[in-house]
Amino acid sequence: MLRTHAEQVSLWEAVLPDEVRRLPVELERVDRLLDDEVFFGPFVPFFHQTAGRPSTPMETYLRLMFLKFRHGLGYESLCREVADSITWRRFCRIPLDGRVPHPTTLMKLTTRCGTTAVDGLNEALLAKAVQAKVLRINRLRGDTTLRWSRRTWPIRRIRGCWPRRRSGHRSLAGQGDRYLTARPDLGTDPHTASV
Repeated sequence: MLRTHAEQVSLWEAVLPDEVRRLPVELERVDRLLDDEVFFGPFVPFFHQTAGRPSTPMETYLRLMFLKFRHGLGYESLCREVADSITWRRFCRIPLDGRVPHPTTLMKLTTRCGTTAVDGLNEALLAKAVQAKVLRINRLRGDTTLRWSRRTWPIRRIRGCWPRRRSGHRSLAGQGDRYLTARPDLGTDPHTASV
């Protein structure tokens, strides 16, 4: 059963001083961003609405995954750090007297939702960025195509810039002022190899 929101604030959190309850600037901005209901939509197809055991709240899961990737933590170290930090607990909406989700629970949720949920979250984030005019979608283009370049390396005027002999490589030190179109450590382009 899908749960989107966590439990309400506990009595212990109500008596904390304001300095302890205040989130750092970065976490406060991310917290405001993740409060939008649109980020729960990609998880709906993976859970039954009424039957089954209640899941970890999705707002808690999203915030835990943000901390995991932001700080480069593993699942076990993430749960340990969140359990020890009042600030991270408040950010993840885990009450002070509540339990942090077990690392295997987070792993199973990540496996269950997979890349489909991540793609849905990316689309929701992109739509939110366009709506806030942070990003212009008509000028966005992503291309990861790799092609050979006809670019030549700069002229090497200093003799002996590379060692005279490397095992299995041709000596380039005696070439003088010629353009070098290949580097011995990167291999050669079959279309432009002239050295």
